[in-house]
Amino acid sequence: MKITFLGGGNMAAALVAGLVKQGFTPTDIQVVELLAEQRQKLAEVYGVVCLPQVEASALESDVLVLAVKPQQMQAALAPFAGRLQHQIVVSIAAGLTLEILSRWLGGYRRIVRAMPNTPAMIGAGMTGLCALPEVTLNERFAAERILQAAGTTLWVEDEAMMDAVTAISGSGPAYLFLFLEALEQAAAELGFPPEQARLLAIETTLGAARLAAASPEPASVLRQRVTSRGGTTEAALNVMQERGVVDGIIAGARAAEARGRELARQLGGA
Repeated sequence: MKITFLGGGNMAAALVAGLVKQGFTPTDIQVVELLAEQRQKLAEVYGVVCLPQVEASALESDVLVLAVKPQQMQAALAPFAGRLQHQIVVSIAAGLTLEILSRWLGGYRRIVRAMPNTPAMIGAGMTGLCALPEVTLNERFAAERILQAAGTTLWVEDEAMMDAVTAISGSGPAYLFLFLEALEQAAAELGFPPEQARLLAIETTLGAARLAAASPEPASVLRQRVTSRGGTTEAALNVMQERGVVDGIIAGARAAEARGRELARQLGGA
C-alpha cells in the first residue's frame, strides 16, 4: 500500500512513525511538506520520501492522507480536483465534513473522515472515523489500518456524531491536562515540591485510567469503591460537586460540540 501525506506536521509525523514501526516500507510513504526543516526531519528519522510540492507520484498512491490545516485545505486540494480515480482519501482535518471535502475534490466520493487526538503522537491516540457510502469495506479497513498505527479507532455511521467525537476524545486531552494542572497545584499547596507534585498527579491519573481500562465496571462503580462513607474521598467529592465540577465538564464538552458545528459551517462556505 502506497501512502501520500499532504502535510507533514505533528499528527502526520505520528502516523508515519506508527506505520514504519508496524513494518510499512518507508519508501512506500511520501510526505508533501512545505517546510524544509520538517521534510529533512521526516526523511532522516523515518526514511520516507519527502517532497516540497505535489508531484504526479501522489496520484499513483493508494491512499491520500489530508493532514494540512483546515483553513489551507481548499487550496491544497486544488491539484487533485477531478484527477483522482482509485485513491482512498483520509482526512484528519478538524471541522471539514465529507461533503465539503468531496466538493473541493470535484465530486470525488471515496473519502474517510478521521478525528485523531494528540496522544497519537506517542501511539496512544483515540480516533473517530466515518465514511461516505461509496467507501467499500476493504477501503474502510485500509483507512483503519493507517489510523491504528497511532492508537485505537472507533467508527461512527452518522457523521453528525463526529462533532461529539471531537468534543470528547479530540478535545478531551485538554480537559485531563486541566485536571492534572489542578491536582499538581493542590499537591503544591499541600506542601509538596514541584517534581513530587507532578509525579503524584501524573501517576495517579495514569493508574486510575489503567484500572478503568482493565475493569468491566463503569467509572461510577469504581468511584464508589474508593469513596468510604465519612472518609477523605467523600469530603473531597462533596466539595467538587458543590462547585459544579461534573456539570462544568459536561457543559464544556457540549460547547466544544457546538463550536465544531459552527466551524464546519464557516469552513464550508469558503
